[in-house]
Amino acid sequence: MSVVQILPRAGQSAAPESSVEPVARAASPEGPAGRPVADLQPRSEPHPLDRAFHAMMARFTGGISPAALSLAWLDWSSHLAVAPQRQMEIAHNVLRDSARFLEASVHAISPGQKPWSVIQPRSRDRRFREPQWEAAPFNLLAQAFLLGEHWWHDATTGVRGVSRANEAIVEFSVRQMLDMLAPSNFAATNPEVLEKTLRSGGENFVFGWQNWCSDLTRMLSLAAPAGDEQFVVGNTVAASPGKVVYRNELIELIQYHPTTTQVRPEPILIVPAWIMKYYILDLSPENSLVKYLTGQGFTVFAISWRNPDAKDRNVAFDDYRKLGVMAALDMIGRIVPGRTIHALGYCLGGTLLSIAAAAMARDGDKRLGTITLLAAQTDFTEAGELTLFINESQVAFLEDMMWQRGYLDTAQMAGAFALLRSNDLIWSRLSRDYLMGEAAPPSDLMAWNADATRLPYRMHSEYLRKLFLDNDLAEGRYRVDGRSISLSDIHAPLFVVGTLADHVAPWRSVHKVHYQVDADVTFLLTSGGHNAGVVAPPDELGHSYQVMTKPADGPYVDPEEWLKLARHVEASWWPEWAQWLAARSGEPCAPPQIGGDLPDAPGQYVHT
Repeated sequence: MSVVQILPRAGQSAAPESSVEPVARAASPEGPAGRPVADLQPRSEPHPLDRAFHAMMARFTGGISPAALSLAWLDWSSHLAVAPQRQMEIAHNVLRDSARFLEASVHAISPGQKPWSVIQPRSRDRRFREPQWEAAPFNLLAQAFLLGEHWWHDATTGVRGVSRANEAIVEFSVRQMLDMLAPSNFAATNPEVLEKTLRSGGENFVFGWQNWCSDLTRMLSLAAPAGDEQFVVGNTVAASPGKVVYRNELIELIQYHPTTTQVRPEPILIVPAWIMKYYILDLSPENSLVKYLTGQGFTVFAISWRNPDAKDRNVAFDDYRKLGVMAALDMIGRIVPGRTIHALGYCLGGTLLSIAAAAMARDGDKRLGTITLLAAQTDFTEAGELTLFINESQVAFLEDMMWQRGYLDTAQMAGAFALLRSNDLIWSRLSRDYLMGEAAPPSDLMAWNADATRLPYRMHSEYLRKLFLDNDLAEGRYRVDGRSISLSDIHAPLFVVGTLADHVAPWRSVHKVHYQVDADVTFLLTSGGHNAGVVAPPDELGHSYQVMTKPADGPYVDPEEWLKLARHVEASWWPEWAQWLAARSGEPCAPPQIGGDLPDAPGQYVHT
């Protein structure tokens, strides 16, 4: 019998492909009367009218809890109101900077007056980087705006008695409001737009209007962004040749065809996040990590998650471990028996992989030869600005919204991520598309980003509460199969990648794995953000990284000291990781079997 088949669940015979049931019937711990938990009807929830009211409110607030915002502003304003010395300090700073600004204004057209004499944009601020902003009066408008930003930042931070979380919420919300008023967002105060208007005779506004109408039409029809039609899943993206070798209610497991005559005996399993589609690591052929790995002589398997819907409301976080990581490992063990496995987890998939690895280590399961985590957090105390959307009030509000729908919609998640980089993802884009009349060329990464997924109610609630709110994994309270797990049980070598400009998984948070595991840890910090830093093909210029290994018995090195000591390389990090894997792999041998009756890659679940 071929090993390439659908694995039967306990007590059942293998089902044909057409009989695969939805995830709502996924195998999970049994509830009353021996029925799987996911088969039960939703539990009776307290105060259903309140929850329905909150869900209705969420439609008008974008999923943001008004109570959470109100409490944060009340905390800040009440403490500032009883801090007269802090108020005087803020007022003094405003008067001092205003005097400097007035002096710069008087001499704005003087021959010796330099631009940005009062305040300069931060290096990451792209709004005023063009030379047109150095000329008066636009330079004064930009400096006045930047001073306003600086004053509000000064006023919303450093107030004694305000909790750190509430301070961050107030500072973030003020920054979002100010960003809307930036002079770069208005045609009359943006020199780049005015110059383009003079050169084109106003044609840029015509093109901008067309872009706006096109975007509105696509938004109302739920169509993909303009230009994305050239990125077809299975044709131009997610195009690495392979075969679906296993399918259950939650995943398809893809085995990719080898591209070398011999391969390393240890296969690689890729565990992507289910927040987005799996093919972030198999984009176009020129920037596909899967294609690169097969070219380096590795056998590659990848999990493709099914996109859940309302019927999957009771799918648990642990179902993703059982039906995802563990089911994939079982199937790989049938295809290449007796081999250890190089496991890679990306983002939330890396968090899930670390949980699975800790549980396996606790139970004496030694199938994982190495573990690679890409932009994946195992401690959530410093999880960046994403934690602004995650406190008790906000989580309860999200739960009520998901309770009604059965899942977290793609709009709420995409909106939260966009707010984290509003200058780049919202306002700069509006200025370029609608005022300049230009449209950014479509890219495979942007097309993938628009191919969003939903998150089941129960899974996402458990994820937010157990990991973000309570930090159970880092603090030893996370339970698998009724028993606690500890990351310190992991002894397999780790290769951990953080990205320098990551707003989702800040690299200093990712770095904390150093003192959580009892293993050799090779930590690599690469340039770029959460996605662009990971997708770093060797032929693409502009990539750099730092890397250093800490032995299991070596002393801990904090992030700032690590930056001083780690080796710096101007190149993609992919070859560094491939060499690390090769050093922990056996001699090349014949490729393993691949085949079966299931579809070719990328399978069916990626299209759901």
